[in-house]
Amino acid sequence: MVAARKAALRGDPAAEVSGEASASSGRAAGGPVRGGAGAARTFRRTSGGWTPWLYLAPALVVLGGLLVYPVYQLGLISFLEYTQAQVSGGQPTTFQGFGNYATLFADDQFWQVLLATVVFAAACVVSTLAVGCALAVLLTRVRAVPRLALMLAALGAWATPAITGSTVWLLLFDPDFGPVNRILGLGDYSWTYGRYSAFALVLLEVVWCSFPFVMVTVYAGIRAVPDEVLEAAALDGASQWRIWRSVLAPMLRPILVVVTIQSVIWDFKVFTQIYVMTNGGGIAGQNLVLNVYAYQKAFASSQYSLGSAIGVVMLLILLAVTLVYLRLLRRQGEEL
Repeated sequence: MVAARKAALRGDPAAEVSGEASASSGRAAGGPVRGGAGAARTFRRTSGGWTPWLYLAPALVVLGGLLVYPVYQLGLISFLEYTQAQVSGGQPTTFQGFGNYATLFADDQFWQVLLATVVFAAACVVSTLAVGCALAVLLTRVRAVPRLALMLAALGAWATPAITGSTVWLLLFDPDFGPVNRILGLGDYSWTYGRYSAFALVLLEVVWCSFPFVMVTVYAGIRAVPDEVLEAAALDGASQWRIWRSVLAPMLRPILVVVTIQSVIWDFKVFTQIYVMTNGGGIAGQNLVLNVYAYQKAFASSQYSLGSAIGVVMLLILLAVTLVYLRLLRRQGEEL
């Protein structure tokens, strides 16, 4: 057998045939088979399926501690009678079932706040997408230096903490010392006094700190579009708006879907801007959104169970949006 292998290494065909015959006879006689290496490879492939999970285990443990347990506690408190009396130990905690949700859904203010949250989030998403996409197209039309300046300014707005940006915008629109009222000749007009003007002011701040993500993402997608396609559309006499609507938008649809869903999630759970700029929700709660409404119920009124129920409702809404987002991503991956 060894001689046959040596001869095979020298290129002797007869020796190769002899070696194969010897191996066949060995298998027929019940001797050791050279399939051990293949079996080892199969075992490695089977056991290697756990390798990614071993690498992900630390992150999963951290996420489980930071997300799963708080969500469990949130859902548990939403089914209990849990107020300041129970927190201080003056009264026992009792199980309410869906009583907190029944109370919440019977409250007209909850539905008003939910409607205001949906409308406000939709306005923020549309405005953010419009500004981000317009500036992304502008980046492709300007030279390197203006492009760099615009990118740095946008990234600076994106990196600014929400509470800092909200305070700066309040100073800009201050009725006594703000430069905006002086430039527009509005005198001592208070933007945060009226409901719609306060929402408009918060919307401007949200768009200011959110459009850079859309701008950078869409700009990267536009740069990936072949120049020949845009040149052909321009030669056919298409305007810039027609090129965007008929050429760029369909090609950038996967990217636009991603930034739209993420903007919906971010803008639906806005808290800091509303809380800081309207002083906790505006006059008589006229500028409340769900996040601020839950905070007021839980901490201002010490109705922790109702605040938790509002949090669960928000979680379910955002979970539905996230599932739609993941389904769209999967469908786009299959199309690609």
